[in-house]
Amino acid sequence: MAMLPLRPTPFFGNKNRAFWRLQFVGWGGAMLLRAMSSLANAQPWSFLLIVLIASITGFSISSILSVIYRALINRRPIITWGATALVLAVAVGLYAFIDAWVISLYRPGSDAGFAQLFLGVFYIDLTLLGAWSALYYAINFYIQVEEQNDQLLYLEAQATSAQLAMLRYQLNPHFLFNTLNSISTLVLLKQTEPANAMLTRLSAFLRYTLINEPTGRVTVAQEVETLKLYLDIELMRFEERLRTEFRIDDAARSALMPSLLLQPLVENAIKYAVSALEDGAQITIAAQLVGPMLRVTVSDTGPGLPAGTDPSTLFGVQTDSADSPSTPGYPVSTGVGLPNIRDRLAQAYGSQQRFEVGNRPEGGFAVTIELPFEAKEEPATLAQPGNRLARA
Repeated sequence: MAMLPLRPTPFFGNKNRAFWRLQFVGWGGAMLLRAMSSLANAQPWSFLLIVLIASITGFSISSILSVIYRALINRRPIITWGATALVLAVAVGLYAFIDAWVISLYRPGSDAGFAQLFLGVFYIDLTLLGAWSALYYAINFYIQVEEQNDQLLYLEAQATSAQLAMLRYQLNPHFLFNTLNSISTLVLLKQTEPANAMLTRLSAFLRYTLINEPTGRVTVAQEVETLKLYLDIELMRFEERLRTEFRIDDAARSALMPSLLLQPLVENAIKYAVSALEDGAQITIAAQLVGPMLRVTVSDTGPGLPAGTDPSTLFGVQTDSADSPSTPGYPVSTGVGLPNIRDRLAQAYGSQQRFEVGNRPEGGFAVTIELPFEAKEEPATLAQPGNRLARA
């Protein structure tokens, strides 16, 4: 039978509730200790009334102190500690005065004068209120530090999300420019039906991608479906020159990965493999589990990198025939696609990912990505009475 998930609530999640819980428990414990001490010293049972009144008095005075301390805690240190010392002295004096007065009423024939009773309870009351004040400041400073740490972590997460979103959005204009340029060419050639079909597929692709958060993750199966929408557009441009093959293992279909990660890789393969050859090329997208890692490979049967080309020049370096005499006419990098993917992976996974590019032994070019395997969690189904699928 499926169990409802229970999420523990932080003790200081509600500071007001936590304060009153600690207040009751603390003063209740102090009253219990003073009562046990009184009975151990052979005090009559009626003396417990004095202990009860003293505990209620301390509870009330400390509650008033909490209001004052709350107003002082965020002031300059000299004001906070100076005012705290002054207020604490007044509070201890008031506490001791009430205790001494109550004891004098309880023992009207006692030889001890009021001054002696006052001094007798002063040190006990100073210890109680002094310890209470120290705990109040310690707990509240701890809460403030934790809140600042949480805020810092939140801001760091927001900065990371913003950077990932920026990297994802950087790819969309690059793809849109190429697609709209193709549509414009079809319109100029008065091929309205192919132009309309390409616009329809572009609309479907954008609708599908915009429902996903830029920093979100999707399953491999969802990413492949998105990629097929993109390839439908490119097939109208290249027709039989663009050949694709998907090798997606069943075990890898539920694995999570950043959304729109494969599209720029396939776009690069189309640009440098399919476009570069008269007969086009085949692009293969493969996904499999290798131990605890998800391995995704995008490879092509194009010309690959010219001999002697350093793969590191593919990251953020744009060259042409004038800049690279050793590789005439070969466009090494646009400075957008591969560097963008590398930065997105580094932001999302740190050192737990692997991103490699290079020529294939059998010819062509390949990009290999390895990510920690994380499967999409399916929502738990509650067992209902009479449900034939429910299992005890």
